[in-house]
Amino acid sequence: MESPEKARLDAFFRQVTTRFPAGENVTTLIITHLLSERPAFLRAMAAISTVGAVLPKPRSIDQPTLKTVRCDFTVHDLSREQFTDPTSALEYLENTAGGRSVILVDIGGYFAPCLDTLVEKFSGRILGVVEDTENGHQRYAALDHLPCPVVSVARSPLKDCEDHLVGRSIVFSTDALVRARGDVLTSRNACVIGFGKVGRAIAQTLRAQDARVTVYDTDPVRRVQAHSQGFRTSTSTVEALQDAELVLCATGNLALRQGDFTALRNGAYLASVTSSEDELELGSLHGLYQRTPVGEHLTRYEITGHYFYVLADGGAVNFVHGAAVGAYIHLVQAEVLAATAALSQDRFHPGLHEMPTPDRQAIARVWFDHFDR
Repeated sequence: MESPEKARLDAFFRQVTTRFPAGENVTTLIITHLLSERPAFLRAMAAISTVGAVLPKPRSIDQPTLKTVRCDFTVHDLSREQFTDPTSALEYLENTAGGRSVILVDIGGYFAPCLDTLVEKFSGRILGVVEDTENGHQRYAALDHLPCPVVSVARSPLKDCEDHLVGRSIVFSTDALVRARGDVLTSRNACVIGFGKVGRAIAQTLRAQDARVTVYDTDPVRRVQAHSQGFRTSTSTVEALQDAELVLCATGNLALRQGDFTALRNGAYLASVTSSEDELELGSLHGLYQRTPVGEHLTRYEITGHYFYVLADGGAVNFVHGAAVGAYIHLVQAEVLAATAALSQDRFHPGLHEMPTPDRQAIARVWFDHFDR
């Protein structure tokens, strides 16, 4: 990022943090993609909180950015297992921020399995969680009860711009990896599993590249929406997979389970929009299928009479090329900052919440002031 762009981004975040000041002194633990634009967001978080630790998602770490961030912040490794076990999660929190007022900034619902324990037994106080993704939103929504406020920006209108561009970046990266084997997407039978905002953008982008697109979503309303937009639809995952030469999973949940993989046609390419453990049950295939790297970010899965290709080890395929979506990402980051400030002021009671419309409108106005030039 060039110096003028850095200065403009820092000025944007300064105006956001001025518009949404923090209340009491809080410590944040921040799960994040560590991409080239992320240090500015972390500096803004440091302006409204004490950043106790940055926990980069393992599959989305830009190494030069990691080196930069380590100069200013404590960086810890991140794994699902650490926060799935309430005992290890509590031990981590005590060692990192014991006795403090803490806000958990999440991408993907990492803190959901241990949230009850953390709220009940932590020596400090959990003020709440800010969640960025649809996958994480679903994980928190599935809990029997939420012991603290969880503010989700996953379904914010400000995220629509990002989601649309994420869909396009997914297709770009998929196309690039397929082309590396001498194949193209044009005229292929493609299947999109999940017709949310990202899935819709993927389907539209594939159609614009002359792919023949079938959509499957467990929600019949979304299938109707896909049908109304001219996409072929199917009534089951297996039916959707059978003729597909390319499968893109965008459910924000577990899209393909062990039994579904046998429905993939020979030679099909399989890619995901989010973490492999969230979308694809690939671990269930170990010991059954032989895994052979056949190119950079491309693995062949083979068993007698059946084979298919998995892109980017089943992780979010767009991170292969940096997952850049331009300045629109800063709208969502600004809403995360605003939500963090709101939690520090005890504005929400326990439960799942979204930021008020006037706050989102204020963020949009600030964004226009800095980036519509």
